[in-house]
Amino acid sequence: MQQAAIKELISIEDLEKLDIRVGTITSVSEVKESRKLMKLTVDFGDHVRSILSGIKQERENPAELEGQQALFVVNLPERKMAGELSQGMLFDIGYADKLIPCLAVPEKEVPNGSRAG
Repeated sequence: MQQAAIKELISIEDLEKLDIRVGTITSVSEVKESRKLMKLTVDFGDHVRSILSGIKQERENPAELEGQQALFVVNLPERKMAGELSQGMLFDIGYADKLIPCLAVPEKEVPNGSRAG
């Protein structure tokens, strides 16, 4: 893998704007109008969100993610894609480097809604 250049420096204040939380993926379902997107239903402890992610072609069996905890960016504006509403973003590793992505996960199980950082 060719290492990408490090992005320009940001301030701590910029970093603190991101709200990254742990959630448990409770279900994974097809987005019928998309070749790439899957709909993740994610439990954040005090609420549940639908988060669309382009994992359909990256995984042989996307349903294997059900029951797993992962990191999600939760303070992005809601976005409609392929006729479905996405309420956040899966925080995964590898996609930007054209690797088969994997989940960014906590080392051990933590309460849903726990913040990263």
